[in-house]
Amino acid sequence: MTVQSVTRPRYDLLEPGFRLPSRAFRVRRKDLVRYGGAARDYNPIHWDDRTATGFGLPGPIAQGMLTMGLALGYLVEWAGDPGAVVDFGGRFPRLVPVPDDDAGVELTVEASVAEKLDPPKVRVNLAVRLDGAKVLLMPKVIVALR
Repeated sequence: MTVQSVTRPRYDLLEPGFRLPSRAFRVRRKDLVRYGGAARDYNPIHWDDRTATGFGLPGPIAQGMLTMGLALGYLVEWAGDPGAVVDFGGRFPRLVPVPDDDAGVELTVEASVAEKLDPPKVRVNLAVRLDGAKVLLMPKVIVALR
């Protein structure tokens, strides 16, 4: 499922509880390598099985900032404005191990409007899940709608 905002969400039409369409992202080992290169994060726990397992991990894990970036892109696409997300932060309750196969893993992003703030801002609850378990929680995301 993809997020398609034909029109930008309007502050006056949103109410707390409004659920944004969920979106799934496929993450493969090659994505970790590409992201690591772009972000200059060369930590081998993100691409090398031997190093990752040597540190007690189940295998290479996705970079937390990659997961946050996918979530941020999801919100920006919904808002229809790259400057709309004015506050963004979260925590990572679980790792995202990425197997070295063609399937990788599927991360699902879901969000809902939690609260209307002073116009045009809304607070959004956002979660990223792997196999139903939350791997990123973002309870304090603020989006300024235009």
